[in-house]
Amino acid sequence: MTEIYHEPEITESINLCNKRGNLNPEAVGWSRHPYHHCNLRGHWPRKKRWNYWAVVSPTHLFSVTLSNVDYMGLPFVYLLDFETKNFAEKTLLKPFGAGCELLPEVDSDVVYDDPAMPISMVHTAQGIRLSVGCPDFEGKPLTADLLVHQPSGHETLNVVVPWSSNRFQFTSKQNTLPTEGTITWGDETIRFNAENTFACLDFGRGIWPFDCFWNWSSFSTRMPDGRTVGINLGAGWTDGTGMNENGICIDGKLTKLSEDVAFEYDPADFMAPWRLRTTATDRVDLTFTPFFERHAKTDALLIYSEVHQMIGKFNGQLHDGEGSPIYIDGAIGWAEDHHARW
Repeated sequence: MTEIYHEPEITESINLCNKRGNLNPEAVGWSRHPYHHCNLRGHWPRKKRWNYWAVVSPTHLFSVTLSNVDYMGLPFVYLLDFETKNFAEKTLLKPFGAGCELLPEVDSDVVYDDPAMPISMVHTAQGIRLSVGCPDFEGKPLTADLLVHQPSGHETLNVVVPWSSNRFQFTSKQNTLPTEGTITWGDETIRFNAENTFACLDFGRGIWPFDCFWNWSSFSTRMPDGRTVGINLGAGWTDGTGMNENGICIDGKLTKLSEDVAFEYDPADFMAPWRLRTTATDRVDLTFTPFFERHAKTDALLIYSEVHQMIGKFNGQLHDGEGSPIYIDGAIGWAEDHHARW
């Protein structure tokens, strides 16, 4: 699709589903704050729920996720050192999602109590506290204690994508959230400063088809003039629905991009530069140069997932429709190619 299309804006609280568990047609749209109550029911085993957090500093990426895909729960954690390229990851498989409780609202707390990997994502007066413990993270104990700040009035990208009346997804993508804290892994302590560290939330609740594909890309950065700039771009999974997950966030104000984004890359060489561009205007024109490939594959009977998540640097320009172009120079983020049968 190469045109700009109409996406209705939601401005008040609304249920995602009707009483039968199918899509509430009035819920289709996007919002600047998470107004949707994701009252999923029925449709076993097609319900998919997750809270994914990624925290990026100039030196490290740390991610923690709790997900529940009805018949399996998948808590996982990973850590990347940009300089050494030292990477570690651990995933647990919990049949029927045992202990992986994920509530309908974006601002609900998440607590996963498993001695192998206790995880909490708890809202406090100061912000969202992310806490993780892992006694055996590639042979060394890992603990993370991070505070994600939520600036007053900060806008986020919240979208309902409707494949059909019984296949749909609500996503809340929240970036440019200043984050501070520490991660301790064995004898190493990694410190994160809120001036140059940002968190990104990917909150998902929906009823998915068995076979799907998506591209997803995001970065958050602080510009030389002090402004914060973040993008969220996607493709594949939203094609043909009349909705997308594309937006630019500048100093906490969201510009929704109601047009598609082309992800141009070589699936035979994911480390080669990518180009990401809007297809109807010049709002986005970015080159993404990876410096690390996270290749994660799960093949466990009913669930198959393979992701090439590329970590790298973005260069190029953005337009928010107001003022001069925004020139991006070396912003660290990711772009991914993900196939799932789940």
